[in-house]
Amino acid sequence: MSRNIFITNLSGHDQEFEIHGWNNNQNVVVGPHQTFTINAPDGSSGAIIALHDGHEGEQAEITKNGWGGNDFIDLSNIVGAGGNMTVQQVNNPATRKGDPLFMQHLNDAWHRADAGTRQALELCVHRDNNDNVTRIDAIKDWPALENFVRTFEDGKTYIGVGAWNGSPGNANDNNQSSAAQGNTDIQVTYNDGDATPPTKPAPSNTTSPPPKSAGSASSSATTVPFPKPTPSTTTTGTATAPRAQTSTNPTPSSPSPATTPSFVPLPESFKGRVQRGTLLPATWAEFQIAADNDGAAHGDISLQQGCDGAATVASTDGSGRFNGFQNDIVSGAPEAAVRYKADGTRALDTTVGNWNAGPNLAAIAWENEQVGQRRAYIVGGSGTDDVASSNKCFPVDFY
Repeated sequence: MSRNIFITNLSGHDQEFEIHGWNNNQNVVVGPHQTFTINAPDGSSGAIIALHDGHEGEQAEITKNGWGGNDFIDLSNIVGAGGNMTVQQVNNPATRKGDPLFMQHLNDAWHRADAGTRQALELCVHRDNNDNVTRIDAIKDWPALENFVRTFEDGKTYIGVGAWNGSPGNANDNNQSSAAQGNTDIQVTYNDGDATPPTKPAPSNTTSPPPKSAGSASSSATTVPFPKPTPSTTTTGTATAPRAQTSTNPTPSSPSPATTPSFVPLPESFKGRVQRGTLLPATWAEFQIAADNDGAAHGDISLQQGCDGAATVASTDGSGRFNGFQNDIVSGAPEAAVRYKADGTRALDTTVGNWNAGPNLAAIAWENEQVGQRRAYIVGGSGTDDVASSNKCFPVDFY
């Protein structure tokens, strides 16, 4: 099933947006008081980023039909700001994320700042001839800028990088990624002034085409070396590393008895995950069937939302690419690193945090000791070897 994302420009000028995850990753320019409509299939994720003189600014981050059948949305300023943006489910202001007057509040804070603060921010806060703020650089690159923005925006938008590299992040940032209410159309609103969304989306001027279908992936379950339920595979979500919008609605489920391979055909547009069953914590094999840059399938193993056993992913195009791990790291793990699933199965806890709790530092330390970041994502979005397969097919083994 697909829903729509409406990008409405309430300003009096053309506004360019960078699109990640939809619209073939092509930028769009939305005219004054116009709306651009994007088709967003269930399980897809991406971002809508406003551009200001070529610089990335405020962005709406969206996962459609995520965990529990809910959308996950947040409004982030970690890569910069130059305008006002909000994101919410259509006609549901209770789900709104973002400050509709961010730039006005930023400008007021700048004019109230003391000389020392202004000097520390001189290179990252850009102003016009009247000393009014027109744009700020990426907050993630300027700790002093993050501290400054928190004085007036803390809890209103995503400011810092969140749970990352063993740090629990800022609780008010992490709360920005809370679930919305069910699976509906999404409204993204931009303005130089008040970006409070319209009651209904403005007339649409363009609709992006739906994604094409092709390609496949395979998964297999091998004999398990320690007690656990019979493995099964579930395809979900997107392969980008999640923050708090972690898992997505299983579509479909493919039972696979121990030692018996199970082939799952998937559309070429698929970006998702495979895990045992539907409960967390769980080891994830993340992959996409056809990457935009080279058309190949790309995959990795992630322990960010837990670990319920070893897993590997490999290429089938003759290149010999392989990553993951095969050793049991769950049964001997310290209890501080463990979280039991709802069915009583022992597993290692999340390393990045989710609706259950924040990052488990004991799990991070144990997994770094037993596996290491190069073989599986433990924290962060880099340092893990990518597995590519030009024929768009992977064997995924769970142990």
